[in-house]
Amino acid sequence: MTTHHKPKVDKSTKEPVDTAQLLTDFKTLVADAEALLQATADQGGEGIAQIRAQAQDSLAQAKTNLMDVQDELTAKAKAVAADADAYVHEKPWQSIGIAAGLGLLIGLLISRR
Repeated sequence: MTTHHKPKVDKSTKEPVDTAQLLTDFKTLVADAEALLQATADQGGEGIAQIRAQAQDSLAQAKTNLMDVQDELTAKAKAVAADADAYVHEKPWQSIGIAAGLGLLIGLLISRR
């Protein structure tokens, strides 16, 4: 049994949010922040050292959260794939009909261009 979820929408642009792109952007942000921390490692001062320590803690937590989200998304994708596999095995003729219909629709859309 599959459940259908509405795609997440960015409220500022009213466009669907691409979770994979968000993960990629977040990974890039974390890598850039780590590079910045390394580049400022030789800067002195107690205030800078304290901010750097807080930033390192925040980055460590962000990495942990990112891994958790990535694991959750992977588990959901595997569940959807398992549901689709079970559906195809339970109802092969309906699956063939759906695939043929989608193929026809895609073919029509491509031929219009």
